[in-house]
Amino acid sequence: MKNDQPNIFYTVNDLREFLAIASKQGKRIGFVPTMGNLHEGHLDLVRRASDLSDIVVVSIFVNPMQFGPHEDFDTYPQTLNLDCHALAGYDCAAVFAPTVREIYPKGLSTEIDVPRLSTILCGHHRPGHFKGVATVVCKLLNIVQPDIAVFGNKDYQQLQIIKTMVEDLLLPVQIIGTDTRREPNGLAMSSRNAYLLECEKQLASILYCALKKVAKAVQDNTQIKATLRQQKERLISAGFVLDYLEIRDAEDLSMTYVESDTAVVLVAAKLGDARLIDNVIVDLSK
Repeated sequence: MKNDQPNIFYTVNDLREFLAIASKQGKRIGFVPTMGNLHEGHLDLVRRASDLSDIVVVSIFVNPMQFGPHEDFDTYPQTLNLDCHALAGYDCAAVFAPTVREIYPKGLSTEIDVPRLSTILCGHHRPGHFKGVATVVCKLLNIVQPDIAVFGNKDYQQLQIIKTMVEDLLLPVQIIGTDTRREPNGLAMSSRNAYLLECEKQLASILYCALKKVAKAVQDNTQIKATLRQQKERLISAGFVLDYLEIRDAEDLSMTYVESDTAVVLVAAKLGDARLIDNVIVDLSK
């Protein structure tokens, strides 16, 4: 059932009272956690959650714990009214838009860490970031208590960390990954794309091209190191400040992808005021 306008809840108690009624009615709850500033990629997640559940909750919360010093917490776009308008007409029954105090009523006294996965790749370049992600996602899952929760594959490392956390903590929720929505030029949709100048948005499409070229080399098992080196040089020459361009095992993000059925090529780079991430999954079983 589509809603003209989702119900907005600002407190844990109010949301839980609303969801308690749905649970008593035997409804299956789907959850999409976001930081707001919604785009079509987010709406894909809502559609996916709707396909797999009876009632969908979208959280909109800019989590200070996952931002490091000198990052963009203070300037991150907060567009609650526009976001609720975007969700109108979709199968979203409730928006949870808590304050920082509501999520961290006593400040930060408990943290959740998935150390093996949180200190590599983006975790290496953003120390503490994934500890903040894991902590807030665990809190949100405990608040909503959904049957399924949907995340985007664009944040691939984050997705693997959340899956591992849920499995290790025996949380009763199924984590679903959804394909990345892209701009016509191939750029992965992201709220941080708003930081890009128009000329930079066109240039940013090179990221996806580089990923595809490395993925093709991995798929064909030919000139992998040379292709990886060439694409790194291409990105740097184009003006990107490259954090990494790497090939990893798709399940555990280890470097022993050759022993796996699936690999993933991941990239993170800064362009202008934006830090961009993307990935391509490679099926090695063929």
